[in-house]
Amino acid sequence: MTITRETAAPPAPTPGELMSPGQRLRLVLVLGSLIAIGPLTIDMYLPALPAIVDDLQTSSAAVQLTLTGTLAGLAIGQLLIGPLSDAVGRRKPLLAGTALHVLASVLCVIAPSVEVLGALRVLQGLGTAATAVVAMAVVRDLFSGAAFATLFSRLMLVMGVAPILAPTLGSEVLRWTNWRGIFVALALFGLALLCVAAFGLRETLPVAARRSGRMIDTVRTYGSLLRDRVFVGLVLVAGLAMAALFAYVSGSSFVLQDQYGLDEQEFGLAFGAGAVGLILATQINVRLLRRYAPQRILVAALLAGTVAAFGLLLFAATGLGGLPALLAALWVVLAAAGLAMPNAPALALSRHGEAAGTASALLGAVQFGVGAVAAPLVGMLGTGAVAMALVVAGGMVCALGVLLAVVRPARLDVLDPAPAVGVAH
Repeated sequence: MTITRETAAPPAPTPGELMSPGQRLRLVLVLGSLIAIGPLTIDMYLPALPAIVDDLQTSSAAVQLTLTGTLAGLAIGQLLIGPLSDAVGRRKPLLAGTALHVLASVLCVIAPSVEVLGALRVLQGLGTAATAVVAMAVVRDLFSGAAFATLFSRLMLVMGVAPILAPTLGSEVLRWTNWRGIFVALALFGLALLCVAAFGLRETLPVAARRSGRMIDTVRTYGSLLRDRVFVGLVLVAGLAMAALFAYVSGSSFVLQDQYGLDEQEFGLAFGAGAVGLILATQINVRLLRRYAPQRILVAALLAGTVAAFGLLLFAATGLGGLPALLAALWVVLAAAGLAMPNAPALALSRHGEAAGTASALLGAVQFGVGAVAAPLVGMLGTGAVAMALVVAGGMVCALGVLLAVVRPARLDVLDPAPAVGVAH
């Protein structure tokens, strides 16, 4: 008897791997334009936050809660839409959610108080959740493993344009009108995306692959996901990294405009410049994936992000280096998030392709749910740079801790199957 090594049969190609380069590019552009509505909804009105405080005669903490309302709507909406998309397909929830976003945007234009605005922002978040869940589920329908992480990195290139442009667009709108005009622009953009969704995206979930939409089955699916320690850990890692990002989003307008004296247009440029690092990191990630496993990239990114976050806290507390040092540390944190954000979801969703909609919903709900906590936490601690830096650093430190203690990346299975050992006679 002799021992021989048999090469495992290569897995069957996924539908996405059979696409031509042109088809993949079209898919990235369509999904990227759909997902862009989320960053635009969150970020476009950031330059107007101080103006909203004055116009509605309220506090900065109350206005920051309108951002929390959007994130809470995103979190709750994804939990509802994820299982629904597994049951009825991807297109119907996408179209309904985008229509809800348009309606909520129109109503925000006439909001008479910060309380009404906050409630309508929750509705905006609920509608936006459909694009977030469906886009992620479509990618998982078509790709898996490292291919998923690679395409998601490409998708983030398109997605990344939105956070760069959003505050700048908001600033330009404020040149011609007041903060309410920003919601007019969001409503028009939502209508355009409704057309893109209706005519540019085919159904990717076959009827035979759909799951039961019964409540008991949905609960069981969520239960099976929550029993997977590694999946839960990766979801928490993604959420805590997102918390660091949203702490910056929530606090940056007050820090950069009120504390450092930037005007609305200068803030838009500074905020957009920070997103460049995130975008570059997502594209570097594509090249890194050719040589390194996603879990190794994730560990390195969170280590770098944690070090940069502590530097940010030092610069904010001491004033050392002034605004340039503060921005440099923030940009390194954003770049680290750009490396972490494609890989944590790829590793998590590769474990549950049979319930991609529900799994991506839980992933997105935790991301935006933790972000919804981070935004008001910055406001509670204050509107200065130290408060923002504390929450950014806390998110990065906790993300790294969960990755090392709960996920234990060294024990993760390799995404590509290893050769099998067989016995021949």
